[in-house]
Amino acid sequence: MITAIEPQVIDNGRYSVSETSKALGIHRNTLLRYTCDGLIKCGFRRESGRKFYTGAEIKRFFKAQL
Repeated sequence: MITAIEPQVIDNGRYSVSETSKALGIHRNTLLRYTCDGLIKCGFRRESGRKFYTGAEIKRFFKAQL
């Protein structure tokens, strides 16, 4: 269940998988499942290839779940 409180993130900030899952109040595996299902979009860092989520995308996803 996603948290009832809107995540306090900066729109143009970049957040890791763990930071995003903590902001949304869900398990990281749930976040990855939502990403695979196309419910939330992520980017990839060029050097490390790790996923990141923008603050604007986190807020968009949160509002869509209401």
